[in-house]
Amino acid sequence: MKLFRLAAVLAVLAGPAYAQMPNLNLLQDAPSKTPEEKAAEAERDKAYKETLKKIPDSKTSNDPWGGMRSDPPKQPAPKASAATSAPKKSKTGTAAN
Repeated sequence: MKLFRLAAVLAVLAGPAYAQMPNLNLLQDAPSKTPEEKAAEAERDKAYKETLKKIPDSKTSNDPWGGMRSDPPKQPAPKASAATSAPKKSKTGTAAN
């Protein structure tokens, strides 16, 4: 039981200590690009942007059944609320407060 308590205390104390350790990056950064690679990437980006400009804007509806309907759907008439159709009840008698 003492061993379990000791392990629990060490785990509680080790958590904050581990969180304060600096974040080390042991992997080297990727090598930088050569001027030829940078030029090729810029050319690809330019070609991509020009291709995007050639795509027309879609302004038509994508409703496949749109031509089958003759009139737009009719909106149902608003229903009268129950409070307006029921007769109002008045209190009779006296109320002692």
